[in-house]
Order: sequence, then structure tokens, then C-alpha cells
Amino acid sequence: MSEQDATEADGPDGESDSTADSEEKLEEIAEEPADPEDALDEITGNGTAGRADNGESGATTSDEDAGPGEELVERVANSDSEDIARELDTLRSQLDAREEEIEDLKSRLKRKQADFQNYKKRQKKRLEDEKERATEDLVERLLDVRDNLRRALEQDENTDIRNGVESTLKQFDEQFERENVTPIEPEPGADVDPKRHEALATIAAEQPENTVAEVHRPGYEMASKVIRPAQVAVSDGTQTDE
Repeated sequence: MSEQDATEADGPDGESDSTADSEEKLEEIAEEPADPEDALDEITGNGTAGRADNGESGATTSDEDAGPGEELVERVANSDSEDIARELDTLRSQLDAREEEIEDLKSRLKRKQADFQNYKKRQKKRLEDEKERATEDLVERLLDVRDNLRRALEQDENTDIRNGVESTLKQFDEQFERENVTPIEPEPGADVDPKRHEALATIAAEQPENTVAEVHRPGYEMASKVIRPAQVAVSDGTQTDE
């Protein structure tokens, strides 16, 4: 066949046939359901993401160039819609289970916090009760001491009550010892301790300067804690040489 004949064969009739075939294919594509890849693009907002610059599918790219998003697009595009629906249902179920677990943990945490607050209140009440019982026990033990003092005062004026007073003082000291209370009575010449001694005045004394000359009132400490310092007079050291 000559070139002219070939040109005539491919003339208007052949061009019409090609155009008709293209129109039929476009109609078939229009009647088919939407491609899953396009549906995913609409959901994710990626638009034409996953497709190459030349308009071809991203699946034609190499495995090294394909990213996680493109792999997901390709997987969805190649998967059946029912499989995708089942996977979505599974994910929803897992999400619901996780949310229920979170709510349960929140509820348990609130209960633990409430239990801890109640525990603190119980401990505070218990300490207060123990303190009251300790005070009550001490008062009960001091009642006998007070009774002895009253009996001493009820004696006749001419009766020597010294022995009774000494016995009562001994009872006091015993109760103080049980409560771990010890007197603070520094000896003359001892160094003045500002934490345990209260200096009332400086007097002329034979003790070295700035040492204890006299004790006006004893102090007391309980469990190594000073509850009342001893009142003392401090020597000025003027009578040392004399």
C-alpha cells in the first residue's frame, strides 16, 4: 500500500473511530464506582498526594522512594472495600476499649486520692487522741502528788511537814523522769549556754568572768528539748583575785 493510501485509510473515518472509542471508555469510567485511592485522598485532604508529577499512580514509583503515606494509599487502593470497613470497625472497637480503660484508670485514681485524704484525716484524729490520752495519763499520775500536798497543808501549824514535802517532791521528780523531763541546774562556774540559760544580771562573784555565778530558778528540758531555760546570774570576775 502506498503512503497516500495509508494516509487515506487513517483519514477522517479512522480518526472518528478512535474518538468514539475514547468517549466509550470515558463513559465506562464515569459509570464505575469511585476509586478507593480518590476516596482516601478526600478523607485525608491529601488531594493528589501519592501520585507522581506526570499524572501516573504513585504505585509506579520505586519502593525506596515510596513513603508511608504512599504505601497506605496503595494498600487502600488495592484492598477490598469490605476489608477496609472491617479494619475500621476493628480500630473503632480498639479505640472504644482504650477510652473505657482510660476512664477506669481515672475513676480508680480519684478513689485512691479520696482514700488518701481519708487516711490523713484518720491519722490526724489518731494523733490527737493519743495526745489527749497521754495528757490524761500524766494528770492521773499527778493527782496523788496534789493529794499529798493538800494533806500536808491540813496538818496542824506546829506539825513538822518537811518530811511530807520532801516525799511529795520526790513523787514529782519520779513523774518527770517517766516523762523524760530533766532539770537544768548549772553549777557555779559553768559556762553560760544561751540555749539553756537565761542571764538575768551580772554580779560580782569569785567565779570566772562570764560564767554562772548563781541559779535563781532551775530550767527543764524534755527529750533534749528545752521547755524552760534556767535563770542565772553571770559573774563579772571582779572577786576572782580577792
